[in-house]
Parts: sequence; C-alpha cells; structure tokens
Amino acid sequence: MDLFSAFTDLERIPLPGAEVYYQSSFDIGLPHDVILKRLIDEVPWRQQDVKLWGKTFKQPRLVAWFGDEGTAYRYSGIYLSPLPWTDILIGIKRRVESVTKNKFNSVLLNYYRDNNDSMGMHSDDEKELGHNPTIASVSLGAERPLLLKSKRIPESRTIKIVLASGSLLIMKGETQHNYRHGIAKERQAIGPRVNLTFRTILV
Repeated sequence: MDLFSAFTDLERIPLPGAEVYYQSSFDIGLPHDVILKRLIDEVPWRQQDVKLWGKTFKQPRLVAWFGDEGTAYRYSGIYLSPLPWTDILIGIKRRVESVTKNKFNSVLLNYYRDNNDSMGMHSDDEKELGHNPTIASVSLGAERPLLLKSKRIPESRTIKIVLASGSLLIMKGETQHNYRHGIAKERQAIGPRVNLTFRTILV
C-alpha cells in the first residue's frame, strides 16, 4: 500500500525510479502572505560562497539552516551550523510531519528575492541525509517551476512542476539517486519566494 494513499490531496507525479508527491494547497496554519513576510523579515539570511569546478561563486539566492543540536549540513563546500528552531518553523514542521508520517530534525530555507535568483540542478544525496532520504518542501510566495531531470536517461525530457504558494512537495525513495532538480532564473520580473525543505540529518 502506498505510504500516502490515505491522503487524497497528495498527487503522485508519474516519474520512473522516483517517488514524488505534490499537494497544491497545504494548511500551514496562517495565511501564506503573513508567514512569507515574517520569514523574510525575521530570518537571518546569508548568501554563501559555493565552490564549483575549482572556482568560488556567490549563491544566487539567500539561505538559512535551522535544526536540532548537532544537525550540521555540508554541501558544495558550504558548512551550515543549525540555528535554533523558531515557533513558526516548529508549527510548520509539525504539520508537515503529520502528513508525511516522517520526523524531521532540520530545515533548509531558500529565499529567492526575484526572478534572477535560482538553484542549479543537483541531487540531495549528501551522506548526512542517508541512503533514501525523505525531503518535504513547502513553498511560499511567487510560483516557480521545479525542474526534474533524469540522471540515468540523459536524453529524457525535463519535467516541470509549478510550485504554488502554500504547496507541499515530497521527494522520497530513490528519487535523489535517479534525478536532479533545480529552479531556473525567470525572464520576467516576479515577486519573492521562500522555500522550506525539511530534512532528517543522521547524527
């Protein structure tokens, strides 16, 4: 029986070798615009340096890492030490856990300030996340398409999932082994977006 079959609002995206679920309207307890503004105003955002191909670049977005004690996260030459949970993040986490039936001990926040901010294609396959991690992503603000591309079949087409404000996306199983995902820049001006990706760091 599918883990999420009891949740009729969750749609499974038909991707071979992946378990991806999407819910366009997820109850986060407060209006989306209220939470979005609070996160933008209250989170201590950082713009990290990323090392790729021997060169250092500024990340084209702002980030913040929250979690339990000892849940440090490393990727692309970046080391993130967890900030303590806030009430608003704990509230969203509990709602996400009730749907996914999964416990999370950390969350990565990405702040896309406008259409020029982006996230390169990648897989969340760091050893701290375990072999088949479950990652739950809540989006707030401007709609942005999530791109998914098979790593096993390079000639396959890129899948686009438009992430609405207040939506929940779940990636689990072998998704990170078989796919890369990312957020591309947009040509037209758009408003801000904050994305919360809940994870479990093995400690």
